[in-house]
Amino acid sequence: MIIEFGHFALILALLVAAFQTVVPAWGARVNDGRLMRVAEPAAVSQLFLLLIAFCALMHAYVTSDFSVANVAINSHSTKPLIYKISGVWGNHEGSMLLWVLILALFGAAVAVFGNNLPATLKANVLAVQASIALAFLLFIVLTSDPFARLAQPPADGNGLNPILQDPALAFHPPFLYTGYVGFSIAFSFAVAALIEGRVDAAWARWVRPWTLAAWMFLTIGIAMGSWWAYYELGWGGWWFWDPVENASFMPWLAGTALLHSALVMEKREALKVWTILLAILTFSLSLMGAFIVRSGVLTSVHSFAVDPERGVFILGILVVFTGGALALFALRAKDMRFGGLFAPISREGSLVFNNLLLVTSTATVLIGTLYPLLLEATTGDKISVGPPFFNMTFGPLMLPLLLAMPFGPLLAWKRGDVLAAAQRLMFAAMAAVVVLAVAYAAFERGPWIAPFGIALGAFVMFGAVTEWATRIKLGTAQFDEVARRAVNLPRSNYGTLLAHFGIGLMVVGIVATTAYQQERILVMKPGDTVEIGGFELAFKGAVPGRGPNYREDIAQFDVTRGGAAVTRLEPSKRLYDAPPQPTTESGIHASWRGDLYVVIGDEQTPGSYAVRAYFNPLVRFIWLGALIMFVGGGISLSDRRLRVGAPRKSRRSAPIAAE
Repeated sequence: MIIEFGHFALILALLVAAFQTVVPAWGARVNDGRLMRVAEPAAVSQLFLLLIAFCALMHAYVTSDFSVANVAINSHSTKPLIYKISGVWGNHEGSMLLWVLILALFGAAVAVFGNNLPATLKANVLAVQASIALAFLLFIVLTSDPFARLAQPPADGNGLNPILQDPALAFHPPFLYTGYVGFSIAFSFAVAALIEGRVDAAWARWVRPWTLAAWMFLTIGIAMGSWWAYYELGWGGWWFWDPVENASFMPWLAGTALLHSALVMEKREALKVWTILLAILTFSLSLMGAFIVRSGVLTSVHSFAVDPERGVFILGILVVFTGGALALFALRAKDMRFGGLFAPISREGSLVFNNLLLVTSTATVLIGTLYPLLLEATTGDKISVGPPFFNMTFGPLMLPLLLAMPFGPLLAWKRGDVLAAAQRLMFAAMAAVVVLAVAYAAFERGPWIAPFGIALGAFVMFGAVTEWATRIKLGTAQFDEVARRAVNLPRSNYGTLLAHFGIGLMVVGIVATTAYQQERILVMKPGDTVEIGGFELAFKGAVPGRGPNYREDIAQFDVTRGGAAVTRLEPSKRLYDAPPQPTTESGIHASWRGDLYVVIGDEQTPGSYAVRAYFNPLVRFIWLGALIMFVGGGISLSDRRLRVGAPRKSRRSAPIAAE
């Protein structure tokens, strides 16, 4: 009965979404306040109904109701509770339900917290948001019903893919989807502004907090996915440029550009056309990611579905919303005026430079991701575009961006002084030179250019500290004045500083672990030892083990350094009961110096196993940097100036056309 109730709530949510799409938009067109106001209760009702549907599906998973086809295919009675819950979104149908739930969550948030929005803009935003939800609800109901019943339910289920039975994968999809789907609000704001023909600095102030929230969650979602792939897949790496990884990375790059562009638009009434276009393209990249993951055009550990018919439906959604928004954009472009002017060397100029490099990088990743798919579709030829291509094209674009990053915040608006900014950054530059020398001394082998990359990351970090010191007049004012300025510095500034510092820390980790990773592959029997990264591993043998729904062989390695005991690592080879699929569990000794990483393969001869050992220097800096960026975004979002949005404008104020 609960399943039928959930299915009924899903159908009602579809009807509410259709109502919310049409009625408020018509009310905004005819300037009828009563029709516009129905958008708010409709958005909240849609969220409530989808929450009921989602909880009904979760109840089926928790109680192992195998009369539901989705549960029978993707769950098992012996699974731990956390994986029964995460199994709700560990499949195509359930993940799509989570997708529309988050869509409704953002729409309801605008309805509840957007009280300072003009009535017509708010009605149009909620109508556009509902139209996106309507499209995906139709997709779910017509092609991906999560509540379909089985006439003859099995006694037990097939079980969730074992590599998805992991704590990080219990949280990675919700965070990632919140980022993916969150950019829909920026899209809705952009389309609503184009419908009204009114784009101004107030619009940028309204859209920035929603964009920042989506960017935060996408940042931490990508980082969690990278962390999961690192320790669960047993390959010793943290990023593979997999097409599905790229599908989440491209909206992040475009969303980062959108955040900076909206800042220029808010402060200087400039880049309006560009900001609107970025808002459209960022969410379009999210839709393209949904198509890649669910269309069956590629096979990946990240993919949810391999049904081309579903892919055609999502492709239709992508074409309708992206094509429609771009057509509306082209229609309004001729009426848009330029905003404030600025010199090339200025805060605005640095942010334009930032945008150009970020968008070019996004295009590079897009080409590398789609070209093999397009080539196969047109000629039948199969090629692989892997890390070498992306490292050779994406990396060089990041170098000037990182080098310019510390300069931007130190330049004045409208017209800046690059020499003055360079003088303020002398300490950061000298500190980076010291890091360069230390990197050359610490790492005796590897690419000669790697220490420069580490020094560049340090320059970004010290540049962020320099900006903070400059703002509070550290070293040039009395202590009381410095303390007062530090306390009164807006939280959004602290958030920006932390985000830039986190990027620098990530760069240090990425360069160090990419350039200086050590790897040993060999067959070991009990009593054998291997040295790597300054550690000595002694293989003591393997013992059988039993988990709640798997059997495993657990290898035991005693780790010493300089003759002193450090730890015991126990990587394992697991075989799950349902489905009967093997997985590799790595053994990791984590430290700030680097990770000692060990995995075992198949048994070669009785008692001997294939062993792969890695030492990944400073790899923890990658995820720590992402966490700092997430925290920085949260601190910025807590700034009241960002949360309250722009004040209401007089009804008599003339519309400000966009650039």
